Amino acid sequence: MTLPTTNPAAGNQLTEAQFARVREWVYRRTGIHFGDNKRYFVDKRVTTCVREHGGDFNLWFASLRAGADERFAQQLVNELTVNETYFLREDHQFDSLVRTVMPRIAQARTAARDRSPIRILSLPCSTGEEPYSIALRLLSEWPGIETFDVEIVAADIDTRVLEHARRGEYGARSMHRVPPAVRTEFFERAGERHRVREDVREAIEFTTANLCDTDQMRSFRAFDVVFCRNVLIYFDEISSRRAAENLFGALRPGGFLFLGHSESMSRISPIFDPVRLPEGIAYQRPAIGATA
Repeated sequence: MTLPTTNPAAGNQLTEAQFARVREWVYRRTGIHFGDNKRYFVDKRVTTCVREHGGDFNLWFASLRAGADERFAQQLVNELTVNETYFLREDHQFDSLVRTVMPRIAQARTAARDRSPIRILSLPCSTGEEPYSIALRLLSEWPGIETFDVEIVAADIDTRVLEHARRGEYGARSMHRVPPAVRTEFFERAGERHRVREDVREAIEFTTANLCDTDQMRSFRAFDVVFCRNVLIYFDEISSRRAAENLFGALRPGGFLFLGHSESMSRISPIFDPVRLPEGIAYQRPAIGATA
């Protein structure tokens, strides 16, 4: 997920007080803090929402705060989360998953005679390229996929991108790193676009989730691996710590967490152990009984 910078040449339509009220509401709802450099971006999208609901800011915001119609809140969240991604982004982490993490998990399952599915969470999943990338790498490169059941859950706060993800249709920009052999095996043509094969689409569960909503995140439990990339950089210290605690709760003891290349859990919370894998850094929820 990326948030664009402001256009300093453009005028603002919201008053300072209105901008402050919207910014506070968004922060409390999502954990994302919009600085003054995002003023034009916020203004443009808020005024779109206000215009579509009658044109009166005060009436619109009163309804938003009161929760009278959840569509108001969801529309604003959708407008303010701009998603940018593509298949096999930061693919060294998928290398880690296939070559190191999944074999370790499979070995531990075998030793414990545990036949439960290996569970992977992609949050935020944006338009679906990340969870589909996980599935494609496992299907094409991990031999254990023939032996172990794998469940992939993909979640995002933005309902529009989830609909895009469920359709699984992508243009050239999203597909530019997908090898031709993988395109042939796992995609079908849909006009000028490529669509993920139906059985792969149906194997992934897409759902809504707010990473900073602790009550909502309690439904995400017992994951072996979590990908949570390029979102914590938009949180302040308090929101980042809350998100870290929610990610900790989503993982099994011993489970692995992957963050974006510019993110470091070590600067946020000490509850995870950094793990140096052959392909890069990940973070691990300590196993039960582990000692420092």
